[in-house]
Amino acid sequence: MKHVGENVVRIEAEALRALADRLAGPMAADFNRAVELMFGCTGRVVVTGMGKSGLIARKVAATLSSTGSPALYLHPVEALHGDLGMIVRGDLVLALSASGETEEILQLLATIKRLQVPLISMTCDEFKADAAGECARSTRASTLTSASDIALDCSISQEACSLGLAPTASTTTMLALGDALAVALSEKRGFREEDFANLHPGGKLGKRLARVESLMHSGDAVPRVTAQTKMQDVIYEMSRKKLGMTTVVEGNRLLGVISDGDLRRLLEQRGKDALDLTAGDCMTRNPKTIRAQEFAASALARMEEMKITSLVVVDGDEDGKNNGEMRLMGIVHLHDLWGTEMV
Repeated sequence: MKHVGENVVRIEAEALRALADRLAGPMAADFNRAVELMFGCTGRVVVTGMGKSGLIARKVAATLSSTGSPALYLHPVEALHGDLGMIVRGDLVLALSASGETEEILQLLATIKRLQVPLISMTCDEFKADAAGECARSTRASTLTSASDIALDCSISQEACSLGLAPTASTTTMLALGDALAVALSEKRGFREEDFANLHPGGKLGKRLARVESLMHSGDAVPRVTAQTKMQDVIYEMSRKKLGMTTVVEGNRLLGVISDGDLRRLLEQRGKDALDLTAGDCMTRNPKTIRAQEFAASALARMEEMKITSLVVVDGDEDGKNNGEMRLMGIVHLHDLWGTEMV
């Protein structure tokens, strides 16, 4: 049985290698045209397919949507019973059919043509079995291929199924080609990590991509004192806000910070005389900062690199600098990142 599994993977890997060769060669122009057509689509990409191809179509639609290209899956049978209204002018149809002769999809062609909706197909009809059971290139295009504005070739030399019947290598190539379209399209759109985060607010991925501003302490929860505040009151503020530090501000302008570590070192050096000093005398004048729009993962990486437990969140340009000043927005603490499952 070990060899059966190995053979399946090798057959599907060979199908993907052949697909990559076609994308680098004879199918390159059609692939680029398909990306351009999808990029120019003012509506949605309507992806359809039946059976196993339909399952791949669902995934392709989901990948397109999550990478910045509005898409939906349309079940061809449901379409024939009322859901055809999901296709409107301005949309584009991406149809998946291994044979290119799937009856339920062919019945949609009249509506697609009437609405003048562009049609891109992904079929495996380039190869047919001859009388001896060997795979040979077909001389006749399928009905779906012939009706398409752009036809993309997902053909394979053989299915990985020992009977040569169950969709295996064919659906693998369809899935890979769908991913290739989605990724090429997202890069053409200039899709960024920030855009991806906005489309994935839930789950572990969403937590990892959370913004600092959604996790930081702000308003009255932020410990703050002025440069003239006596150290006795600084200690009280640090204890009351329970973040292990306090900011030193002038209005809303950040001047520096005082941490628990700073306080311990000060007491070791000055003893009780330290209480006669002011926050301005004791503060660290170049605190570690981060911007509110940065990812929580970036905050965590910075804390680990600098071996600190909190960052001051500031407004402004890089490192919070804005005409030489930093405006205090909040504090993000290591404890705040625990809930993101990054720690």
